[in-house]
Amino acid sequence: MTRQVLRLAAYGLCIVDGRMLLARYVSPDGKQRHWTLPGGKVEHGEDPFDAVVREVAEETGYAVEVERLLGIDSRNRHADWVGPFGGELHSVGVFYAITIIGGSLRNERGGSTDLAAWIPITEVEQLERTVVIDIARNMDRNRPATGHVEPVAVGGLLRH
Repeated sequence: MTRQVLRLAAYGLCIVDGRMLLARYVSPDGKQRHWTLPGGKVEHGEDPFDAVVREVAEETGYAVEVERLLGIDSRNRHADWVGPFGGELHSVGVFYAITIIGGSLRNERGGSTDLAAWIPITEVEQLERTVVIDIARNMDRNRPATGHVEPVAVGGLLRH
């Protein structure tokens, strides 16, 4: 029997003066690193709205407020880490536009990211990055009334 896992996450898109706030993900074994939006797992009983505020603070040091909902992304894929033989992962991402209201930039310690930085938007496409960055940018540019955009293909510099 194939194991099935649902992962609910909330992400914050923050763009200021042509730069995007990003965090660098580090795999549990420390072998993989790539850029992602600040955000992550919504804890049991937590509202995604509250989760994005908490996650951004943990990963970047900034206090933020949510401006608006950008949209929701849902995707399915096989994941080797789900069960002894892998399994099916259903990822649901809730994306918000956020504004910094306090704090100062710092790196997370002992978490899933090791670096927080302001990256010029013109350089983002050249980064090894998670697909969530491209999804959020697409939602922000197109502002779909339904909150849904077409899936972004993973490959090249794009990771899950």
